[in-house]
Amino acid sequence: MICVKAKGDDTSMRAIILAAGRGSRMENATSDKPKCLLEIKGKSLIQYQIEALEAAGVSKIGVVTGYLAERLESLSLTKFHNDEWYETNMVCSLMRAETWLSTYPCVVSYSDIFYESAIIKSLSKANCDVAIAYDPDWKNLWNKRFDNPLEDAETFKISAESTLLEIGEKTLDIDSIQGQYMGLLKFKPDGWKDIAETIHDLVQRKSKNIHLTEVLQEALKNGTKVQAVPNFDKWGEVDSQSDLELYNLAP
Repeated sequence: MICVKAKGDDTSMRAIILAAGRGSRMENATSDKPKCLLEIKGKSLIQYQIEALEAAGVSKIGVVTGYLAERLESLSLTKFHNDEWYETNMVCSLMRAETWLSTYPCVVSYSDIFYESAIIKSLSKANCDVAIAYDPDWKNLWNKRFDNPLEDAETFKISAESTLLEIGEKTLDIDSIQGQYMGLLKFKPDGWKDIAETIHDLVQRKSKNIHLTEVLQEALKNGTKVQAVPNFDKWGEVDSQSDLELYNLAP
């Protein structure tokens, strides 16, 4: 796959928010709501995402629902549904939106993150058919979130041309990690075709419960080029109660 220079922002780009899971590590905080409805400074995570996407010019937004899907019915978004949410993960949810992914360029967002519109604009200009956002200054955030950043951090290696070389492996060498994946990607239809084929192959060989980073790593081995797009603006991931407390207390 060749990365072809874009002529400008892709105005037909859509967005898909993967919001099917409960977020079991949040314990009682998600007993009556999907994880995307957790609030930071009085605003839900999904509202932060919608505002950032719309500010970047994305007007057509879909959401993949699952756990307590009825809590998201009031949102004026296109709904996809993962009826196997309780026994599957992000990859299965992503496949539920294949009608969009195979037809339109789409930003895909995990539902437990927040970010600014600038990274969406940067992803929209990415030349490759597959692109992912990453934080090059990841250690600053991870040191606030974890006593030992390596408990959660995974490999992320890029080339001099900003294409992804490796992702998703555990490592003990913190200096070898060039960034951290944000849970934010973009697929053009041709790129999605490669990713979908990789998913189908991995599911047949392993199980439905494969991780998206595993899919990306396998796609790299198969020759798919993935552009790494750096984020320099405020963002965060809510993976625990302590994360929620951290962001709510931050200035």
